[in-house]
Amino acid sequence: MNRLQDKVALITGGASGIGKATALLFAREGAKVAVSDLNAAAGEALAAELRQIGPGAIFIHHDASSESAWKAAVAAVKRAFGRLDVLLNGAGIALRKSLLDTSLEEWRKVQAINLDGVFLGTREGVAAMRESGGGSIINISSIAGLVGLAQSSAYCASKGGVKLFTKSAALEAAAAGWNVRINSVHPGYIETPMVLGPIETTANGERLKKNIVDRHPIGRMGKPEEIAEGILFLASDAASFVTGAELVIDGGYTAQ
Repeated sequence: MNRLQDKVALITGGASGIGKATALLFAREGAKVAVSDLNAAAGEALAAELRQIGPGAIFIHHDASSESAWKAAVAAVKRAFGRLDVLLNGAGIALRKSLLDTSLEEWRKVQAINLDGVFLGTREGVAAMRESGGGSIINISSIAGLVGLAQSSAYCASKGGVKLFTKSAALEAAAAGWNVRINSVHPGYIETPMVLGPIETTANGERLKKNIVDRHPIGRMGKPEEIAEGILFLASDAASFVTGAELVIDGGYTAQ
């Protein structure tokens, strides 16, 4: 317990899925948490819940693909809590579509949220953390940032970009002596609205889910809380010698 005592964290995409599980875990571990999302109702509700179990929480309505919104979000965190120690770049969208049917507009939207958002967040996060003596940035990539998935070219490109961007930024931060560690997390298929939603709305949803489960040697899909535990490790001082790394939490998916 208290592995994030006296830390201030900003979690994007925090109103649901992995972001929500991480926010709850961070609060229980002593962090003040700023949750950012486009879903204001869910975000405000979560912030209220976090205030009941942790030392403080706020919600920020935030488009992760917007440069001005990023500057405003970090400024809001500093106004509320005085500093920023931990950033989880968790906002993201998926697109399952044939390469030949993917429009340029769709491609650019996926990159804007999944990759531009991580770039902007990392840049603004590093700038804020340098002021307060350092910190930890965790970027959510995916198994799709390590191996290809059919009919997911835009998504794979964005998540592969997150992986190598993270390594480059980590090297720069370390060489400059900024005391900011930057790592990526690569979940397998996790039981989140982004993953389960498309499955549950298709005619052959049960068969599709079984096919996904069967690809994981551990025999099931992951839970958001399991990813949150890995994120907590990278956010905490226990990972003080870890930077530029990719933490794969995928039930053995990419070990095959």
